[in-house]
Amino acid sequence: MRRALVVGINDYPLAPLSGCVSDATKISMLLEKHEDGSPNFSCKKILSSSESISKTTLKAAIAKLLEQPADMALFYFSGHGIHVNSLGGYLVTPDASKYDEGVSMTDILILANNAPVREVVIILDCCYSGTFGNVPILSTSDATLREGVAILTASGPTELAAETKDQGVFTNLICAALDGGASDVRGEVNVASMYSYCDQILGAWDQRPRFKANVSTLTEIRMCKPQVDLPILRLITTYFTSATYIYPLDPSYEPDKPDDYPKNEAHEKIFGHFQKYRAARLLEPIGEEHLYFAAMRSKNCRLTPLGQFYWNMVKSETL
Repeated sequence: MRRALVVGINDYPLAPLSGCVSDATKISMLLEKHEDGSPNFSCKKILSSSESISKTTLKAAIAKLLEQPADMALFYFSGHGIHVNSLGGYLVTPDASKYDEGVSMTDILILANNAPVREVVIILDCCYSGTFGNVPILSTSDATLREGVAILTASGPTELAAETKDQGVFTNLICAALDGGASDVRGEVNVASMYSYCDQILGAWDQRPRFKANVSTLTEIRMCKPQVDLPILRLITTYFTSATYIYPLDPSYEPDKPDDYPKNEAHEKIFGHFQKYRAARLLEPIGEEHLYFAAMRSKNCRLTPLGQFYWNMVKSETL
């Protein structure tokens, strides 16, 4: 069972925003289904354009997300965030008042740490969101993330989260990551690959995302189209008898071979699979830049370190 609470707030009385509701809507659509259309998260949306959001209703919704057992619970928030000196960070709600700005990030951390949920993922697109996970000095709460909790935030503890063209910069990248930008060879997108995707695109002078986690495994958040179909990927141990095996090629593998080479459909099929491996950075030609020339000049190919990793996964029957 996987459930997600997705919150987007535009309607702040003193400082309205324009892109948070649409950002939350886009995130929800991506989370609800994998790329192949199969169901993923059961999403509950709270959008300021359709209902009133108070400190009480937001905290109650977060508590409900985390109070029942589940394989994974995901909380996404887009709106204002604030850091109040020694009081820590808050997710701001429209009914905020001085020294009572919204839902305390520390309170959410406590709920996440105590949740009977195997994995909790928290994604925040708000200013000062990097404060999440940093418990105020005067608090007696446990600041340690329990195993299974991962936090991904748009910015550092002292940074603003930018919004351009009615969308959050961070959420725009998260959507792209979930839509395949951060998928691995198998098509899996996890919270660490989402962070890596954002980290590589945002420059040194941009807001810097933060990733905090205590996880022993990385469970997929969404499945996208694999770079190599699993049946073809699992043939890697058939083609390569060991992870370091050097595979000899010759012109019979290349469909555009010279006329004096007879057609070899079996070799051409293998070569088609090797081209997929090459595109996924699992295989490399030796002594040539392209597989085509490696075949035409009777050179060899081998698995890259990434290819050897997947070879071991297939060999150990974990893939």
